[in-house]
Amino acid sequence: MEILVKAAQLIMSLSILVILHELGHFIPAKIFKTRVEKFFLFFDAWFSIVKFRKVDGKWRAWFFAKNKKGTDLSSGVTEIGVGWIPLGGYVKISGMIDESMDKEQMKQPAQPWEFRAKPAWQRLIIMLGGVTVNVLLAILIYIVMLAAWGDEYLPTKNVKYGIACDSLGLQMGLKNGDKIISVDNKQVEDFQKIPSEIILEQASTVQVNRDGKPVNVMIPEGFIGKLIKYKSADFIDFRFPFEIADFPKNSAAKEAGLKVNDKIIGLNGKWMNYFDEFHNEVVKYKSQTVKVAVLRGKDTLQLPVHVTDEGTIGVQTKDRTTYFELKKHEYNILTAIPAGAVKAYKTFGNYLKQLKLIFSPGTKAYESVGGFITIGKIFPSQWDWMAFWNLTAFLSIILAIMNVLPIPALDGGHVLFLLYEIITRRKPSEKFMEYAQYAGMVFLLALLLLANGNDVVKLFK
Repeated sequence: MEILVKAAQLIMSLSILVILHELGHFIPAKIFKTRVEKFFLFFDAWFSIVKFRKVDGKWRAWFFAKNKKGTDLSSGVTEIGVGWIPLGGYVKISGMIDESMDKEQMKQPAQPWEFRAKPAWQRLIIMLGGVTVNVLLAILIYIVMLAAWGDEYLPTKNVKYGIACDSLGLQMGLKNGDKIISVDNKQVEDFQKIPSEIILEQASTVQVNRDGKPVNVMIPEGFIGKLIKYKSADFIDFRFPFEIADFPKNSAAKEAGLKVNDKIIGLNGKWMNYFDEFHNEVVKYKSQTVKVAVLRGKDTLQLPVHVTDEGTIGVQTKDRTTYFELKKHEYNILTAIPAGAVKAYKTFGNYLKQLKLIFSPGTKAYESVGGFITIGKIFPSQWDWMAFWNLTAFLSIILAIMNVLPIPALDGGHVLFLLYEIITRRKPSEKFMEYAQYAGMVFLLALLLLANGNDVVKLFK
């Protein structure tokens, strides 16, 4: 069920982004009286799932219709449809070398309604339309989200119990219980942004308060690449007490007599105050019976509990954020506008830093490039509208950046050639554009295979 929820969110998010991106090309094309022959969500190689076209003044639908060569689309009516390959979408604009590679049309004399017959500045606006819509969409989503939900976060200074580290955090030189002061001597207001600050800024030091004393932790050389490789955004987390909120079905802890609101404080005679301490200890006793110490009111009890094969006892903790003082910024629609624009700008900048890491040989971040499985995993396992729109805004920014890259077959490739034409007043030959389109498509296919190949390899690791 979790997979279906994640898949549904991914498909819905990508569908919204693709339709609006292509609409960004479609609208200026229509404004400049450029004929748009097809408008498709997903690609329709060989056949489409469904397509609609106006015939004799009435819309008609075709289901699972084959694509026929030489189909007459010259009437100026746009064919709208849904393809079967969920890798994006496209608008087919008359007189333009695009994914359709319609060379027959390009052999004919240019017509006034064709893309190639329009002034360079109009063609530039048409090509930048999709990217522009993606950027504006991200800003709009952030504005509405801030106005509706505000911005709540855990200030770093309020992480009163210190941090809990996984194995990578410990290898980096941090210790459980450290209280982070700054990264490279720069304070990070939002605790949850510390991991990304370390990775994206390729930090070399972390300043912590350890047992009441300031300590400067030097991050080992090349360690950022290790964090990226293992996708460990949770190499540090905040510590919190272990209090029971509820029990799942067939809970060994409940059968042993533990109750809601009990505070777990020890295991097999070893005293501990925090959830991470208990978690790290209990996994050593898989399939064994252990003595769990709990604080119930003013009484301390020792209860025998069977540990599962997975190293758990079957309890659900209280919401860990209830132990901390969170900070929340409230916005109305007017104050949300500049805040939403700033948030989009920062997200844009952070993703550019991620791209920089991918092309940095030292980090080997290219080994962590993921495809649709990786993208799908970032969505929550339960439908959460706040998370959905936040991730949709993020993906919209990614789509904008990826499309504006100066690679033939992407919008950025067309923009590059148009800028060349505007500056030199010389138009690249159609044969050159054709070969460039082929090269770009081969490059993108290779990138697609790398990303999704990485996903497949990870499934078997």
